[in-house]
Amino acid sequence: MLLYVFRRLLTAIPTLFVIVTLAFFLIRVAPGGPFNQERGLSPQIQANLEAQFGLNDPLWMQYLNYLNNLLHGNFGPSYVLPDFTVGELFANGLPISIQLGTSALILALMLGSTLGVIAALNQNRLADYSVIALATAGSTIPTFVIAPIIQLVFGLSWKLLPIGGWGDGALINKVGPVLTLALPQIAIVARLMRGSMIESLRSHHIRTARALGLSEWSVVVKHALRGAVLPIVSYAGPTAAALLTGSVIVETIFAIPGVGRYFVEAALNRDYTLVMGTVVMIAIFTILFNLIVDVLYAFVDPRVRYD
Repeated sequence: MLLYVFRRLLTAIPTLFVIVTLAFFLIRVAPGGPFNQERGLSPQIQANLEAQFGLNDPLWMQYLNYLNNLLHGNFGPSYVLPDFTVGELFANGLPISIQLGTSALILALMLGSTLGVIAALNQNRLADYSVIALATAGSTIPTFVIAPIIQLVFGLSWKLLPIGGWGDGALINKVGPVLTLALPQIAIVARLMRGSMIESLRSHHIRTARALGLSEWSVVVKHALRGAVLPIVSYAGPTAAALLTGSVIVETIFAIPGVGRYFVEAALNRDYTLVMGTVVMIAIFTILFNLIVDVLYAFVDPRVRYD
């Protein structure tokens, strides 16, 4: 197992290299630059700024300099927010996004899996149809519709939750954003668990377990659920990476100071270093969580071996 993890980490290096290279050159293909403002700067000021940040160097030299800084853990300064480095922005915003993403992921996995199991055990009954209807609605309604509804109903009408803001991490301020992030994932997890659980309940080893006289609780929890959870584990990897790195829509609507909003703002303002830092961070999270999923497979399914 350790050898497998080591090999996967080694293969992640060229993957990150390709991602960084593509992102570095693609963002510079887009027209404009970090100092091309609507009102414009004088040519002398713009030239001084480009010289200060090394943007007047040949593109290949900028690329090598960025790789060298990245290898030393330096994401560089933000061009649009000159008082902060990219690392400082992430240090302030990433913990907030991780709190929201982790809470939403746990809620989605627990509630979605429970609903999926209930639907599978009551196939073609009222409970099954209800879960399918709720899951279909949850997976089709976008977050930019869910968030204003939560603000309108729970914030303005019932005054149970604040409309927005972080509030120094107060629990009541997290409820709205977490629900908005979790609801679509709950729907997807419920549908995945329902289909996987139905298939698992019809497998030969479950029939054998029932024929041996095991209780329904033991059959469902100890045997059927273990096999049915594999698709959920696969889905949880990339979903965790997406949730933990923040949601642009949710953080913008609820005025949450996470890292999700940085990506769009940096792309619109051509803040090269902030865009690159966001891309690298998302890529690292995705690679790590996919590795964690593969390792968990060996613990969940005894047929999986990484010898």
